[in-house]
Amino acid sequence: MTTHGPADFAGQHITVAGLGVSGISAARALAGLGAHLTVVDGGDGDKQRAAARELTEWAAAHSASGKGGGGRRAGITVRLGDGDTLPEGTELVVTSPGWKPDSPLFAAAAAAGVDVVGDVEIAWRLRGPGAAAWLGVTGTNGKTTTVRMLASILAAEGLRTLAVGNIGTPIIDVVLGQGKDGEPPYDVLAVELSSYQLHWAPSLRAHSGAVLNLAPDHLDWHGSMQAYAADKGRIYEGNTVACVYNAADKATEDLVREADVEEGCRAIGFTLGTPGPSQLGVVDGILVDRAFVENRQQQAQELAEVSDVTPPAPHNIANALAAAALARAFGVRPTAVRDGLRAFHPDAHRIQHVAERDGVTYIDDSKATNTHAAEASLAAYEHIVWIAGGLAKGATFDELVQKSASRLRGVVLIGADRALIGEALARHAPDVPVVDLDRTDTGAMPEAVREATRLARPGDTVLLAPACASMDMFVNYNKRGEAFAEAVGELTARDH
Repeated sequence: MTTHGPADFAGQHITVAGLGVSGISAARALAGLGAHLTVVDGGDGDKQRAAARELTEWAAAHSASGKGGGGRRAGITVRLGDGDTLPEGTELVVTSPGWKPDSPLFAAAAAAGVDVVGDVEIAWRLRGPGAAAWLGVTGTNGKTTTVRMLASILAAEGLRTLAVGNIGTPIIDVVLGQGKDGEPPYDVLAVELSSYQLHWAPSLRAHSGAVLNLAPDHLDWHGSMQAYAADKGRIYEGNTVACVYNAADKATEDLVREADVEEGCRAIGFTLGTPGPSQLGVVDGILVDRAFVENRQQQAQELAEVSDVTPPAPHNIANALAAAALARAFGVRPTAVRDGLRAFHPDAHRIQHVAERDGVTYIDDSKATNTHAAEASLAAYEHIVWIAGGLAKGATFDELVQKSASRLRGVVLIGADRALIGEALARHAPDVPVVDLDRTDTGAMPEAVREATRLARPGDTVLLAPACASMDMFVNYNKRGEAFAEAVGELTARDH
């Protein structure tokens, strides 16, 4: 399949797998370009039926008005309750990121010689002449923060930009909206890319890309750590200026070595220590650049102070350095790096300061849904009462507990798989007091906060960094973090 450009999709019979945000976005975009769309979803519940109704009503309205694709009629058929069968006549399958590679639908497509791609691949193919450059970010943790930092830095340079991809506005909508309604086109896009999206984007060739870190995650989807890493490494394929890697994570540098890049593309490392040539790092509380300077063997360029990064936790400094490296690869001035980092504020539930009470600080890092993220969060504080637990997703906790044991004042365990963490604590931190809350209802959070407060001393941090997913108790990590903040607020209110 070699189609590139909006006109190439006209008249094609395309099947879209999944009625989620990216699937609906892809269906609308492709129908508007004149493709014949069939959207399939294995579910047939209220949520899927509502989405199907909304999508078909949109198609009917656009067909009646003649909108889309230069007057082409937008036709969409939705098939619920059967996500396994390939619709007859399908010439291309566009999948939502969550559909596993071994899905029966994709096996049927392979047998029929039909390509399977994702929404990112479609967006890449739809770029027009003079399209905005893509600066790509992936990794197990820190993607969203780094992409938003990068967008803030690019904006501080005066560039028209947007954080897109696995964050915010669907990337197809952004690409097709370039220059419409009198809006000037974007100069550059900061693109967050998950391993799922990269797996389904074979043609993607970013200006520059970064892999922030690699740790076991989504292995049930990818099948192995090797396959997971290989999909992450796709972000480096065809880079023209810089492949940004984490000097503290050799696996990310190995992916750079394996990548097929354009001639002249450079490997650029970032480190929390003193940088070597072709690296960005930290010297005496200053973020410095020894990569994009004239004499990188002997000179370094000051970019910002550690205090310009919010919060200045070690892993967030690493995020800032990666964002700065990509921005510098695009020619951004040092002052814009500083101004962009100062202007950036992280999303809720990412090492968010909630309150301070009787000398104890309460931090919400509900977004720490795996062990790698929790390890980074725990490393940011000296004395911690840790609230942990939830759905482990096959994770093990021995290494996390071993690395963090010396910081733990106490632990409060919640959630369905809390026993796995408890067993690791018994093996590697037997002297740390542990409170095991034998409940998985949402009301467990106020009790967890009360128990954590009882264990804490002045100067300690009560840290919600669960190292697990939230769906055993909460709809998502946002709701879990909100419950934590509300429980802390109730404690504070009783003080007045």
